[in-house]
Amino acid sequence: MTAGPQTVPIRPLASPAGGVYRDALVEVRAQSGPTPRRDLQTVRTPHFDLTPAGHRVSVVHRVDPERIDDDLSGILADELFQPGWLRGGELFEHLFTGVVLSSHPDPLVAWEGFYRNTLARVAVSTGGAPAAAAGHGTIAGYAPVYAHVERLLLPGSVLELGSCFGFLSLRLAEAGRDVTASDISTGTVDLLSAVAPRLGVDLATRVDDAARVHLPDDSVDNVLAIHLLEHLEPRHGARVLAEAIRLARRRVVVAVPLEDEADATWGHVRTISLADLAAWGAATGLPHQVTEHHGGWLVMDVAPQTPGARRLRNPTTPAHPEEP
Repeated sequence: MTAGPQTVPIRPLASPAGGVYRDALVEVRAQSGPTPRRDLQTVRTPHFDLTPAGHRVSVVHRVDPERIDDDLSGILADELFQPGWLRGGELFEHLFTGVVLSSHPDPLVAWEGFYRNTLARVAVSTGGAPAAAAGHGTIAGYAPVYAHVERLLLPGSVLELGSCFGFLSLRLAEAGRDVTASDISTGTVDLLSAVAPRLGVDLATRVDDAARVHLPDDSVDNVLAIHLLEHLEPRHGARVLAEAIRLARRRVVVAVPLEDEADATWGHVRTISLADLAAWGAATGLPHQVTEHHGGWLVMDVAPQTPGARRLRNPTTPAHPEEP
């Protein structure tokens, strides 16, 4: 089973009709009552019944609302995508959205529960104790990355490029930082903007390509690109690095997974090594450090300098390059 060739926008704040999330690719509902007998067309896993439904994929899920957090990514990957029942990052995102939205009639209540569950489990994991029910490893995997970011930040404001759901930005803002979360997905940014006030967190949001952020030079003290560059082709990634340096007054922090092969399930399009990070740091001419801690890290310190000097350090990567 595969997703269709079209790109279908996700509407994360759409109300499910009759408890069913439906779009052009998927139809998702929570199971009610006893598990029905499986028919010949149905693939059954511990959490899902998967059935073709014309041009859609129909999924019935058995994920309790209190267990709907970001580990849902791992459950979907383990049970439906890695075994090969389904393929494609677009279909993955639609199913993920469908499971969350089918957990409650009010989409904002559904997403608030998802955020609260995730942030609570991140807090447990970053507190040094084993995370509850983290067997699929998604939250347990990135919680130490978040904790390391928090140790690396210099005082002052923060801009997170490619913030996705914005869990890291929310944690930093809740701790009292002046935080801006930026992502290219309008739907994701709208979702974060809607949920943050319900969580009692004050942060700014922006819709921007990370390679072309409409802010002036030296806008923020710290710029983050955390598990972003592996999702981007090399030329696009190079422009993101140049943009991060342009925007930062003090420090740029880059983190990537260290993989032997790019994991397409998570939307990765390339692998990045410690040697790559070291070469990128050296090319900027900035003081930098490359380390390994639950992945690879490049930390660059941006010293005060005359306007435009940073761009001269990497003349092949302008601050606002044209898209290919």
